[in-house]
Order: sequence, then structure tokens, then C-alpha cells
Amino acid sequence: MSVNSLHFWSSAKQSRMMIDVSAIPSHSISLTERPDRLVIDIQNARLKGKLSQPPASHPFFSRIRTDQKQKTLRIVAELKRQIDYESFTLNPNKMYGHRLVVDLTDKGPLPDSPIASEKPMAQAAKPEAKAQAPQKAAKRASDGNPAKSAKEAASTGRSGRNIVVAIDAGHGGEDPGAHGPAGTEEKRVVLAIAKKLASLINGQRGMRAVLVRKSDYYVDLRKRMEIARAANADLFVSVHADAYQKSDVKGASVFTLSNSGASSEAARWLADSENAADLVGGVRLDDKEEVLASVLLDLSQTATLEASNNVAGQVLKSFQNIGELHFSTVQKAGFLVLKSPDIPSILVETAFISNPGEERKLNNTEHQSKIALAIFNGIRNYFKQYTPNDTRVAGL
Repeated sequence: MSVNSLHFWSSAKQSRMMIDVSAIPSHSISLTERPDRLVIDIQNARLKGKLSQPPASHPFFSRIRTDQKQKTLRIVAELKRQIDYESFTLNPNKMYGHRLVVDLTDKGPLPDSPIASEKPMAQAAKPEAKAQAPQKAAKRASDGNPAKSAKEAASTGRSGRNIVVAIDAGHGGEDPGAHGPAGTEEKRVVLAIAKKLASLINGQRGMRAVLVRKSDYYVDLRKRMEIARAANADLFVSVHADAYQKSDVKGASVFTLSNSGASSEAARWLADSENAADLVGGVRLDDKEEVLASVLLDLSQTATLEASNNVAGQVLKSFQNIGELHFSTVQKAGFLVLKSPDIPSILVETAFISNPGEERKLNNTEHQSKIALAIFNGIRNYFKQYTPNDTRVAGL
């Protein structure tokens, strides 16, 4: 097996290494102290060419070196800070081959380092922002200037943060969701699709997925929104499978929040002191007069709904390539999980689990991958057109 290249991405308190390999790697990772290093051993591997070095501004690494010990390739990263790590592998997709991914989390300065070692993290924190796409839409409405093209944004955003997509697998735990004629539970198949979608997003340069739930447990509906907000998500995608009394009903649908749902949520936010003190489109509401706060929230929601409709349209268009649509246009409903006022949100009904044929497809891992790819392509096409200004968008 060959190790071909190494890529780096960083945000305020996290960083990612992506190692391009020719096959699924057998590997081990460890940390050493004095000297402080991250050591990655890849068995039955050889280096092809040279690995790229981290930029001087990298928050965690000062240098990368390699060592070949018989059939084991060792990659050593010299550390600037204490870290925690998590690794996983990704299978090939249309854009990339096999990959070994190592996600790193900041755990503070090294024991013997001066306070000055905090400086790189402070610099890295500057790009962090929340829901920039709807902010940009609101600005367009006020100043008449068109949004930057993805190409223009790419030229200014390569050193910025990742686009964050929160993926919500519906139901879970004690709530199984809908059941198919053969007993298939909605909560199980939508989690499988959500994980496949997350893998595609994490494999896309400049994008990062956050799973609202990672296994079979229930998450309160408002908590799902809070998880997305805590992750500074640019987009919220809720994945479901529909059901109906008649077993011949079939096809996929994509929903966004209805205007009535948006109005009721706006009233709730303005009445809730905790929400009013939070950020809505980057603006605090707790120090604004009631009328001004209402106008600011309305502008934020208008931009968010517009963005939601745009991304929903792209996802619906992608679904046309893999099967029948139940509705050929984007639908609107008052689903609670779609009510974040400053995060574009869509709900995807992937199929009718109550239809025996679609139930079989939902249980098929290959078809699950097709569904995940359709959602991913729609998301990627949206962000090609509407790119948050402060993000790294190379490769979109």
C-alpha cells in the first residue's frame, strides 16, 4: 500500500489530517511526551513522494517527518500544544480514493511551554462565525449587491473555517419512528443514511459534518436545534422516511419551514429572554427595543427561509436521478426541527417506508449510499452558489 499525500485543515480548537492512501490502512496512533509528538504507524505501507508540511500558523503542529521501519511507515508530528485525537477511514468516492482521517482537539498548552504558546489558538479563533450564508442574503436584500461567486469566495476563504453541516437522523431510542410492512424501523435506516452523508461531507475539502445523534438514542427536538447552533452550523439537514396508510404511495419529498411556523417561532424567540440574549444572524437582541428586535429577527428569518428554499431545491433536483419524487416541488410545513431562525434548515423524507418496495430499498446499503449522495450533491451545489464568506471552499 502506498501513502500518497497529506492535507491539513484547522479551526479554532480542532484540526484535521487527511492522509491519502491506496487501500484501507491498518494503523495505530499514539502520543509521546518530552518530546511531545503524535505518532501514526501505518502497517504494510510505503511513502510515495514527500508529505506536505503544516503552515507556520498551524495551531498544533510545527513539523512533520516520516520514517520507514521495514514494512511500517511512521508519520511523526511535532506538537505545539496538548491534543486529543480520533481516527477513522473513508472509502473512495467520486472525488477521492481511500483516506485515513485524524481529527485533533485542543487540550491546552504543553506543560513546559510559555504562555506565548496560546497565541496561535487566539489567531485561529478569528475565522469562527455563525450562519454566514443567511447573513449574506440579508445584506443582499439591503444593499442590492449580488453575492460573491464561489470562485471569488474561494480566493479569499481558503484560510478560513470549514462549512459545517448538522445532520439529524430522525427519531431514535424509544421513538422508532415509522415502521415498514416487514418491521423495518425508520430510526435505524435514517441513521445509516445520515452516517453515509456525514462521510461524504467529511471527505469534501472545506466541509465538516456534525451528527446530531450518533447511535440509537433519542434527542429532544429542540435539543437537536441547540446541537446545530452549538456547532455553528451553516446548514441543518433532518433525514426521515415517510409512511402512509396506503402501501402503494411512494417517492421522496423535501420540506422547509412554513411562513406560519416561522411567525410563531419568531414570537417565541422575542418572548424568551435566553433566546433574545443569543445571537440571531450575528446580532444580539437583548439590548434592542422591541420593534427593532422584531425587525432584525424578521430580516434574519427571511434570509434563512430563502437559503432553506434554495438548498431544498438543489436536494430535490438531485433526488430526481435516483427515483420517483412524491412531490415535485419543495414543500412547507411547521416541523419543529426546522425552526432555527438563523440556520437554513431542510427535512428530507427519503422514501415511504410503508411501501414494501421502498422499504426493501431503504434496507439496501447501496441504495442508502445513493440517497446520501443525492443529498450531498444538492448541498454541495448550493454552497457552490452561496458560499459563506469566511470559509475554506477549495474543491467545491
